Amino acid sequence: MNLLLLNGHGINLRVDGAKLHIKDGRYNSTDKPLEYVFYPKRIDIDHVVIYGQDGNISIDAIRWLVKHNVQVSILNWDGGLLTTMLSSGSVNVKIKFAQYSAYSDNDKRLFVARKFLEAKFSRTQLVLDWLKERYPDINNDLNKEYAYFRRTKTIPEMMMVEGRIAAFYWKEFCKIIPDKYAFNTREYQKRPWGAGDIVNCMLNYGYAILEAECLKAINSSGLDVHVGFLHEMNQSKNSLAYDFQEPFRFLIDLAIISVIENNIMENKDFIRTENYNLRLRPSGAKKLINEIDKQFSKKFLFNSQMWSWRYILSEKTIELSHYLQGKKTKLDFTTEHSLDRQDSETIRQKILKISYEEWKKKGFSKGTLHYMKQNAKADKPFTLNKHVKERILHII
Repeated sequence: MNLLLLNGHGINLRVDGAKLHIKDGRYNSTDKPLEYVFYPKRIDIDHVVIYGQDGNISIDAIRWLVKHNVQVSILNWDGGLLTTMLSSGSVNVKIKFAQYSAYSDNDKRLFVARKFLEAKFSRTQLVLDWLKERYPDINNDLNKEYAYFRRTKTIPEMMMVEGRIAAFYWKEFCKIIPDKYAFNTREYQKRPWGAGDIVNCMLNYGYAILEAECLKAINSSGLDVHVGFLHEMNQSKNSLAYDFQEPFRFLIDLAIISVIENNIMENKDFIRTENYNLRLRPSGAKKLINEIDKQFSKKFLFNSQMWSWRYILSEKTIELSHYLQGKKTKLDFTTEHSLDRQDSETIRQKILKISYEEWKKKGFSKGTLHYMKQNAKADKPFTLNKHVKERILHII
């Protein structure tokens, strides 16, 4: 994902001499907004996110962006997705008819919905296991809920289990959040109140970015974004995008965990509105976007090659369209994936216990061990190269 964030007052997008000119917004008269110029066929941005107060975009700029397959998403004041502009997707109506037919078939709809939740639960377990390596107090036992889920026979029953697993997950998630963030639970935004704390503010913003990415992938596959299998159809709701968010929400969660563990955000990165809602300032939005981009850009082995999560999201929408048309007999939104926690509690304790003489015998310098001991004592994440990690793990 190569994303450009625009924020503040006076945002402007226009075309001059076949080139796209973009001016970022500003919040006061002393700010000097950044300006970008993109030549035809030479833009390295695939998604423009506007989280600004006001500005202008010309018709020529819209045409230029559409022709270059650049998505434009506009976020609401609370970080939610207001609207998104996409290039023309597939016009293969057979795909949509197959989707409508599957939606009308109770057994097939139930099967597809179950596949979405199986993938979500798999990655929920993945994150909890990963957190437990660093935070021993985390409870990662979801076996009871999984047993309930396997016995479900209707979508409402599945959603009930999903709600219980979500409540369990957020309860454990809370354990790793420092008190200064005042995070007690996930606010599900049943009413348009906005976020009251920093963590929910970032979650709302991150999930909006994820929704926009899902919309783009669905649009490219030719599926109808309004017809979901897990989420019911509602007027003006992107139900299928909500379905596809479920297996990939963990990417946003990991990005926010990284922000928190590395203490990246400052108070000045947020603003409290007159209604006591919290929203991101441009500085905070850029920091969060960078962390989200890191997660989407991570690559791992998929179909015998190294691919990014963004590519996999797109491939899974295509896989669904092929399944619905009968081109594939199997459907699976999960992937063979693992999360490597280099700063686990086990490794921290091994680093703290090893003596300088023992470490020197392993062929390493005292300076390296001193640096690692400082990291192990600090309540911050750290990384180790593969060679050093293997040596530490073999120390009794």
